[in-house]
Amino acid sequence: MLIRLGYEIAIECTEATPVISLLDIHKDRQADIKRQTRVLTSPSVPATVYHDLHGNACRRFTAPAGGFRILYDAVIEDSGETDAVNTLAREVPVADLPDEVLGYLLGSRYCETDHLSGLAWQLFGHLPSGWARVQAIVDYVHNRLSFGYGYARPTRTAAQAHEERVGVCRDFAHLAITLCRCMNIPARYVNGYLGDIAVPVDPAPMDFSAWMEVFLDGKWYTFDARHNTPRVGRVVIARGRDATDVPLLHSFGPHRLSLFKVWTYEQEGNLFNPPYHGIDRTVSAQMLA
Repeated sequence: MLIRLGYEIAIECTEATPVISLLDIHKDRQADIKRQTRVLTSPSVPATVYHDLHGNACRRFTAPAGGFRILYDAVIEDSGETDAVNTLAREVPVADLPDEVLGYLLGSRYCETDHLSGLAWQLFGHLPSGWARVQAIVDYVHNRLSFGYGYARPTRTAAQAHEERVGVCRDFAHLAITLCRCMNIPARYVNGYLGDIAVPVDPAPMDFSAWMEVFLDGKWYTFDARHNTPRVGRVVIARGRDATDVPLLHSFGPHRLSLFKVWTYEQEGNLFNPPYHGIDRTVSAQMLA
């Protein structure tokens, strides 16, 4: 299947402000791109790209004073298959974990393992290890939190989400990641495109989303506490310890978000059909910083 995706984001700055965007499709999916524009800016400014410690493409700009707009549009090929499920996948003992995975056991800015460790062992310590334990964590988070775009708050941590019982997709991911790490199961934060493909129409449609990947039996598996069901059409943008590592936009100075549109849908017919200009998500402005 083909998926049309892209974004149009505009910010207002009072003075020239350095900006880093993590909006490029991850290198793992670059070969699947069938058509894409350049990352266009208005006004046009120079940009450079570097890769961070997690392998994510980071694009550097200096946004001029006034309005600044970033636009991208692409068509990507996808298998159309749902997220992989392996109910027999086992936990890997900490002593046997690869070195590069150990960091995903540690607490981080939004994932306070020290605050939630006792709760995690109380709730999940008696359960069978491996996939069943991770699924129990995901079920718990899915049922514990209520989703709503109006609940977005950039400073909410996993422990606060657990206490407040509300959040957006990143809060669901942070809480599930934290509980996994408390149980010595490596888990990492992922953001990317996730349209409402092969699912019923949702009154709160998806575009950019956050989920987690968990290391079981020597590989990373996708889990999504927000939806709690295997989905079609995920396109990864970036991975990290938590949202601190993968902000969509990070400005080194104040800015005001004036436009945030995203489109992610199954492309019908010609590769060059005009894009559907997606839902304006300006309500999620806090989540960009």
